[in-house]
Amino acid sequence: MLQEALSAPAAVAHQLAHDQNAYAELGEALREQPPTALLTVARGSSDHAAHYMAYLMMARMGRLVTSLPMSLVTLYQSKIVCDGLVSLAFSQSGQSPDLVAPTKFFREGGARTVAFVNAESSPLADAAQFVFPLRSGPELSVAATKSYIAQLVAGARVVAAWSGDEDLQAALQQLPSALEEAAKQRWDVAVDVLKGADKLFVIGRGTGLPIAMEAALKFKETCGIQAEAFSGAEVKHGPMALVDEGYPMLVFAPRGPAQAGLIALAEEMRGRGARVLLAAPAGTPGAELPLACTGNEDLDPIAVVQSFYPMVEALARARGRNPDAPPHLAKVTKTN
Repeated sequence: MLQEALSAPAAVAHQLAHDQNAYAELGEALREQPPTALLTVARGSSDHAAHYMAYLMMARMGRLVTSLPMSLVTLYQSKIVCDGLVSLAFSQSGQSPDLVAPTKFFREGGARTVAFVNAESSPLADAAQFVFPLRSGPELSVAATKSYIAQLVAGARVVAAWSGDEDLQAALQQLPSALEEAAKQRWDVAVDVLKGADKLFVIGRGTGLPIAMEAALKFKETCGIQAEAFSGAEVKHGPMALVDEGYPMLVFAPRGPAQAGLIALAEEMRGRGARVLLAAPAGTPGAELPLACTGNEDLDPIAVVQSFYPMVEALARARGRNPDAPPHLAKVTKTN
């Protein structure tokens, strides 16, 4: 897991060096024939990556994006209207039947179907009309790291191509060096604080919420910690009733419109007695976990997770667990 996480900057550089024309053509097609509806199709870490792309599309393009409950197609046989629909499926293996079946259904119904897969020769790739390889190389660790980061980058590339945003496109080209810097950030204090934890809130908002969701999943599968992800706004409703003296919280506060509120939340939770670990750019008051910045604040969440992965791998080992072989899990999960 650690080796693959640290190889993510090189994997991203490899992806960015390929398929420029394909992304440009998809962007042009979306401009010439704007979709009437957009769906993401994904599970697990891939779903978190899809959420990140969806947030960028909604924030930058003003287009609502729905995360498909796959059972609508696989179990309930819902006749979803496909006219004007664009579906975007994310998967490392491309093998799960509940990703393949909706993609086939939408394509047969006349929708435009897109797949982002690490395994180019896979049922999902065969089912989709447009296929974008993640190009992150074989991933052996059960816990996805470099493939997740590659998915985040692929989603950002679609938004950059669709919007024609040259600044975002330039920042993407600079991303590998920013990720190398992010991988060097030391989050040792988080290992010390969390090695005895059995529960945890992971907080983000906006483009950072999908990173919080991914972090919570990794805490569960590699460390055996019951971690739950919440928006910085949502946690102030019912979940805050659980926060008492010493309750551990990890707050991701990268640059952007949500940052000020997240920093304020961290301070408020400290006042309630919570043990808050604030991840924010160097120099941010109260930040114990330094964040590297990218060439565009909308890409900063990718640097956040690049810094997070080595820490959670070390935390798993500090807790006496093997992050490379989580119990009861397999690399490829097939659901219907």
